[in-house]
Amino acid sequence: MRLHLVDGTFELYRAHFSPRPDAPDKAIRGLVASLRALLRDEEEAVTHLAVAFDNPIRSFRNDLYAGYKSDEGVPPELRAQFDAAEEAVRALGVCVWSMDRFEADDAIGTAAMRFADDVQQVRILSPDKDFGQVLRGSRVVLVDRIRKAVIDEDAYRAKHGVGPKSVPDYLALVGDAADGIPGVPGIGEKTAAALLARYEKLERIPKDPGAWDVRVRGADRVAAALREHAQSARLWRTLATIVTDVPLEEDLGALAIVR
Repeated sequence: MRLHLVDGTFELYRAHFSPRPDAPDKAIRGLVASLRALLRDEEEAVTHLAVAFDNPIRSFRNDLYAGYKSDEGVPPELRAQFDAAEEAVRALGVCVWSMDRFEADDAIGTAAMRFADDVQQVRILSPDKDFGQVLRGSRVVLVDRIRKAVIDEDAYRAKHGVGPKSVPDYLALVGDAADGIPGVPGIGEKTAAALLARYEKLERIPKDPGAWDVRVRGADRVAAALREHAQSARLWRTLATIVTDVPLEEDLGALAIVR
């Protein structure tokens, strides 16, 4: 038995910007078609499924940082489909989590942690690297349907250089443009991965680069940036951290697909 968790907001965006013919309900049609294909997919063998949406695209993180992602900039014709998209998914007999105070990522992360020991595998259907922080061996994995790739904890670590515990710190350093997180100026992916692979958390990185036992190009400059932007980096980490105790009402049985 598997649990499939879908980022509905991502699927709506993907459908909206797809080459499908334009229509007032283009995103909804694409989302529904994608879910129907998933339910028919014999390899995925869906038995339990939930879809999470950001509706509106605003959460407690916007109260912490004004530049965090929001509804601003969302195409009006796409934004107008959000409510109807949720109803369409419910009509398929699929559980919907509509987030406002929290985000879709938080609902998915909460479900992944809550039900991981109750199923053979939790499969998070999203290419979002943020979900790396809730991966757990091969028990909780990412499924990138676009690239037809399954990413477990080892594969994620091989690609990004850090494990789940360091993902929020990594995003705090390199930033995440999709979420409006600036990152620390002058620190790129290789530098962030090298430091966090060794020290795991921001606070554990020695302030004196002479004490670092990993090689980092421009160590003095990087250390200065870490000191100068330490407070901001902690805020970026908070923004990047998925909440895993969202008060979801449903138990695992409520996520079962009736065929």
